[in-house]
Amino acid sequence: MIQKVDHIGIAVRSIEESIPLYEKALGLKFLKTEEVESQKVKTAFFEAGETHIELLEPTADDSPIAIFIEKKGEGIHHIAFGSDDILGQLSLASGEGVKLIHETPIEGAGGKQVAFLHPKSTKGVLTEICSH
Repeated sequence: MIQKVDHIGIAVRSIEESIPLYEKALGLKFLKTEEVESQKVKTAFFEAGETHIELLEPTADDSPIAIFIEKKGEGIHHIAFGSDDILGQLSLASGEGVKLIHETPIEGAGGKQVAFLHPKSTKGVLTEICSH
């Protein structure tokens, strides 16, 4: 089911201002930017071995990322695990008492299907399950 850490999501106020840090100062390979209208977010992806770093910039004041930054500031937002069976993974988590934010997957960046587990059930870590 879970195959790897797919990516780590980092909330930023500005992708444009953040790209040089990850690309030049850290030497990560910049892959692409993408807007996910349903989540009111603009993303930028970097390659870090088999794992990606996803920068998340809010595109609206009421987006989940804008609310996160307002409450906690910029920083790590979530960890995403790649799964070959997202529905099975959600069923397993739910069966073990984990509260699901999404009971069925929604469309995320890169055409992936994604679903989030509530951080109150995962020791304070917003956890994403994603699948191609």
